[in-house]
Formats: sequence, C-alpha cells, structure tokens
Amino acid sequence: MPPILELRGITKQFPGVLANDHIDLTLEQGEIHVLLGENGAGKTTLMNILYGLYDPDVGEIIVRGKKVNIKQPNDAIALGIGMVHQHFMLVPVLTVTENVMLGVESIKNGVVLDRNTAAERILEISRQYGLEVDPYARVEDIPVGVQQRVEIIKLLYRSADILILDEPTSVLTPQEADDLFEVLHSLVAQGKSIIFITHKLREVLEIADRITVLRRGQVVGSTTPQKADEVKLAEMMVGRPVELKVHKEPAQPGEVVLKVQNLVVANDQMNKVVDGVSFEVRVGEVLGIAGVQGNGQTELVEALTGLRKVMGGQISVNGEDCTNASPRRITEMGTAHVPEDRQRDGLVMSYPVADNMVLNTYYLPPFAKGIVRQQEPIFEAARDRVEQFDVRTPSIEVPASNLSGGNQQKVIVAREFSRPIKLLIASQPTRGLDVGSIEYIHRRVIEKRDDGCAVLVVSSELNEIMALSDRIAVMYKGRIIDTVPAHGTSKNHLGLLMAGIKPTAEDLAVEAAEDEEFNPAL
Repeated sequence: MPPILELRGITKQFPGVLANDHIDLTLEQGEIHVLLGENGAGKTTLMNILYGLYDPDVGEIIVRGKKVNIKQPNDAIALGIGMVHQHFMLVPVLTVTENVMLGVESIKNGVVLDRNTAAERILEISRQYGLEVDPYARVEDIPVGVQQRVEIIKLLYRSADILILDEPTSVLTPQEADDLFEVLHSLVAQGKSIIFITHKLREVLEIADRITVLRRGQVVGSTTPQKADEVKLAEMMVGRPVELKVHKEPAQPGEVVLKVQNLVVANDQMNKVVDGVSFEVRVGEVLGIAGVQGNGQTELVEALTGLRKVMGGQISVNGEDCTNASPRRITEMGTAHVPEDRQRDGLVMSYPVADNMVLNTYYLPPFAKGIVRQQEPIFEAARDRVEQFDVRTPSIEVPASNLSGGNQQKVIVAREFSRPIKLLIASQPTRGLDVGSIEYIHRRVIEKRDDGCAVLVVSSELNEIMALSDRIAVMYKGRIIDTVPAHGTSKNHLGLLMAGIKPTAEDLAVEAAEDEEFNPAL
C-alpha cells in the first residue's frame, strides 16, 4: 500500500536563504510523523508548500498515489489536507461555531446562517474524537488549550484526513499538551494521518511513530522513538553534542538589587491580577518565578519594566525608587529586559536587524551625535553582536521579520546583554525555541549571574525554572504562595504550589521517602 502522502525533492529558496534543499518525506496511513528541527531548519516552509501557501521551486507532491498541484489552501483542503498554524487563525469575537463555519457556511432558507446544524456537527465531531468544546462559547472566553481543539475541529469539519500541526504545544501548558496528545492518538486510531512539527524533544519521544530531522533545510536522518533518545535527537538537530542540563556553580548572592514591596497591578480590564507581591533579587543569584500562565506573571513583569502602571506598592532598583518610571528610565538604571512576546515588545519587525540591535541605545553616542544618527557605528555594533551571539541572518540589513524565532530571540539577547547591566529581567526567555537556542540562552543567563548581575527569570516551563534558578517563588492567583530553594525542591512540590496547595511537612516527608526509594543516591 503506497504512502498516503509523499514529498519528493522539494526545494525552496528565498533571497539569501535556501529554506528547503531537495527534501523527501513520506506519511503513512494512520501514523504520527514528527518533523523535528531547529528554528529556521525549514520545517514550516515545507509544510506551507504542502498547504499551498508557497510554490516549490523544484519537486513534486503525491497524495494517495497521484501527483497533485497545490497552488492554494483550497486545493489542499479539497485533497483532505488541513493545517493548524503555530499562531491560531481564529476570530476572537466570534463563537466556536462561527469560526468553524467560516468559508464553508451552512445556509437555510437561502439567506440565514444555519448555526444550529453546524453546532450539532461540531458536537458530533467533539464526541467522536474526544475534543470537548462548547460550540456556542466565544473564542476570546475559552482557554488556549480549547482554542487548539477548535482549530483541529475546523479541519475535521472540512473532512481532512491528513492533518499538519505546526508547533501545536508552543502556547500550551504541560497539562494541555498531554490532553492534546490523547486527542491525536484518538485521531490516528480512527484513520487520520498526522505530521507534527516540533522542536521539543520530550514531545517527540512521547507522540511519534516516526521521526524525520531537518537541519539547515536538509533531511539529516530518520528514526523512531524506540531507536533514539533526547541526546541523540538533540545532536541530530544541532549537528554537535548539546548540553541538555544547565551547569552552574552554587550562587554567591550579594546586596539587594531589585526590591518589590506590596505590589498591586491591574490588567487591561482593571481587575487586580498582582495582589500584594513582595520579593527581593540579589547580586549573583537567579530568582525564578514559577506558575501556570495567567496568574499575574505577565502584568508583574510589565510593571517592573515600566510597561504597565502600578496601582499600589513600590519598586526599587539599587535603593532608588522606580515605581511607575518610564521604560527608558528603567533601562538607564541598568535594567535589561527580555520580553515575553518578542515580536510585540522586543523588536520592531519591519526594522533591519542592525536597528533592532540598538533600539534602547540609538540616541546615545556612538550611535548618535545630538539628534543625528550615526549609521556606521550602528552597523559596526550589529556586525560584532551578530558574530558574538551567533545570530544567523543573511545580512544585518534584512528586516527582523525575516529571521526565525530563535534568531529573533538572539537579537534581543545580544542587544540587552551587550551593555553594562545590574538587573536582568527575562520573561519566557526560551518560549518557542529549539534545543540549541535554549542551551545557548541558558548559558548566557548564568554567565550574567556569575558576572555579578541580579537575574529574575519568569517562565511557565518548570524544567527551565528548576534548571536556572537559585530560589523559586511560585505565583498563584496574583500572589506569591511560597518561595523555596531550587536545590532539593521537587517537581511535585512545585506542582502543588502552582495549583495553590502548600504541602504540609507530612506531605514533604512522604515525597522525600519516595525520592529516596527511587533514587538511593539522594
């Protein structure tokens, strides 16, 4: 029986970048084929070709044994191919049903949208594939994990049996990701075939039937979870051995740099989402803030960096009050900020890489004389930082939008780390990044700590918090429920705190006994 899908010799070149270089790929009926690779390896470009968003320069596509021409997404949909993009294609103010119907509207009496019939069909799909969703809920009111299900329902509503999922867990909590995996297993059990694009090694080994690894636009190998482990896959992705653990010496904390007292912050709807938070960060230490996304971490960081007004409390850096100071003033006090949303808050996407490298110092010498910009020093600094921080770009003059997510993040890190700083605030510093970029940024963060910087890391990735932090503060419903040492605190302990449960001494004793039973060396 031939594969349900074949890609043969697919090649795609953009100015200065060979995104896909004669790629061959097959998808069998009823399997999950994981496409693994670094940011910029060519995974999404390849799938955009399959979905009709790009034309290949060379190569052919065979679906169910027949060569096909896919010039636009409608062609792909007609062939039973559907794609869930990394950034959801949903209209927030519309209901689930209205979003699913878009483009394939049901009409009754010739003029009226038949929402009820569509909603019944959505409920039928939900029950069949384990995709629990309320068809009448507004998309803006449902969690991200449920929005992911809506995107999958959109494909099934259009009778897709080849599903492409592009980085489907990049915005999901670990629990939501586990729920998604159950759904995907249900889909393949009922005859669907899935291409799953990711760079997260744990997911690959958990979900894949087969694995194909891309590096710099080429297939470098294929394997299965039974024949691979995280270390082997990481080396295939990056082309060199990768340190999957963060190596750091014990912290030597000094004087307090950042002091936050009884901070109160509201969200855009004027609801209090940071409620009386107090903590300190010292020279030579990393304080990690853990918690399920949506417990006030985003607003806390925005308040600390001048992007959101404070309702109450005080923020000081090196003893100087900076409550409600402007972002420029906070930057000039020696604070570096790696923002949660790199594209919204960290870069001007239409600006060249060179300009993005000096966004917070462009008005200072040597980049300016008075109000006159000095182009050559800007270019010289950009060239140095691109080399020092391994930013992979065809030119310092291309827009930041042309770079992969990992390289966009490196531009921000290069800019923020290339000046004298006393405080580093890094929010979700490796979100959406591949294993090589994660290793690199973790190493740079620890270097800053060891150089005498105070570091605050906010992340929803528990592994990252535990790896980088010297102390961990857990946020729950806008409050810090507890602060614990990173060394000797288990994932289970932190998981309970993240759920709002403070373990008793008895709970911790039982947990310690279990750890000793399974890890006698401890």
